[in-house]
Amino acid sequence: LYIFIYLVAPTPRHALLSETTYKHIEDNGSVSYTKPLPCWKDAFDRRNKKNGLGGLGLGLRKGEEGVGQDAMKMEVEVEEAEVFMSLVVPAFNEEDRLGIMLREAVAYLQSEYGGGVDVERHDDDDGVLSNGDLKRRSKHTRQGQANGHARPGDSGNGIRRLAGWEVLVVSDGSKDKTVDTALEFARSLGKESAGLIRVVSLLKNRGKGGAVTHGLRHVRGKYAVFADADGASKFEDLGKLVRELQKIEDGDGRGVAVGSRAHLVGSEEVVKRSFLRNLLMHSFHLLLWVLTPPATAAIRDTQCGFKIFSRPALPYIVPYMHSESWIFDVEMLMLAEAAAIPVAEVPIGWHEVQGSKLNVIWDSLGMAWGLFILRAAWAIGVYRRT
Repeated sequence: LYIFIYLVAPTPRHALLSETTYKHIEDNGSVSYTKPLPCWKDAFDRRNKKNGLGGLGLGLRKGEEGVGQDAMKMEVEVEEAEVFMSLVVPAFNEEDRLGIMLREAVAYLQSEYGGGVDVERHDDDDGVLSNGDLKRRSKHTRQGQANGHARPGDSGNGIRRLAGWEVLVVSDGSKDKTVDTALEFARSLGKESAGLIRVVSLLKNRGKGGAVTHGLRHVRGKYAVFADADGASKFEDLGKLVRELQKIEDGDGRGVAVGSRAHLVGSEEVVKRSFLRNLLMHSFHLLLWVLTPPATAAIRDTQCGFKIFSRPALPYIVPYMHSESWIFDVEMLMLAEAAAIPVAEVPIGWHEVQGSKLNVIWDSLGMAWGLFILRAAWAIGVYRRT
């Protein structure tokens, strides 16, 4: 069994050099040259290597060089956030739907965080941010942030100021005009906000999970949320996710909040679906209940494409991701559970959007197979943390 699982279990590919760069709109309205993406994971590994602790890798298989037990016990910290909210949007051939989603998302981000936010900072925590009440800043604090680079600093009185938001659109090997659509939308925002949209191009399609994981490696936010490019989730419910996440964050600031459509199961939106689609949905939930550990199994909607992570939670999840297909959400939740990271499930608004790339039968079978392989790989030690 071990040999079989070892052979069939997916292994994520390393990013190509060009995939660690981005483009954005310059102040003069032109498309920038490619620029290197900041990567908290690389900086994290460099610091650990310098301290003789090694890197956390990609979530290693047995027999591969990895971090030792001493390193796993260390206090895990990442670079301080530069912005308050990072949004990752995985997009594969989404030229028709992406613009609509971005318009809704950016309108909310700008209205809630556009002036930047102040977060409380304790004098004895060496710059580790605490969750505190958010305070809006005036419009003038956005000056100088149009190129996407924040100006973090201390405002005194134990308050650290963060720029508002950023968006990372990760084009997952798109063959259409997804990249052009994202850049054109950014240009439409004008000089002040255009540079806050960063567009990353993956040369080869990795799958939604691969695109999301890649984006999360490069976020600069105190919080990082990913949302589907179809705009099915009601984006203004991000505020609910943030509030619920802040309620459950542990002493290290770790927490995850997942959007949930479970409350819609009896609604007309779901009832009017085909019998086969609803049958497959309930069958998948039963399979999750059987195969996943308790806290993950208790999540009623693992597949909603609207999840938010606090920055301190990322190094316990992102480096260990393997699945790059539809089942990646479950692996994220399993990793959070294994690291004892609190998870909140939050009801959100949602509506069906035409143009889904999901093949109900084949993708459902693929998710069931992927779930079995994923659970087996972690259970028998093909995948491991150390």
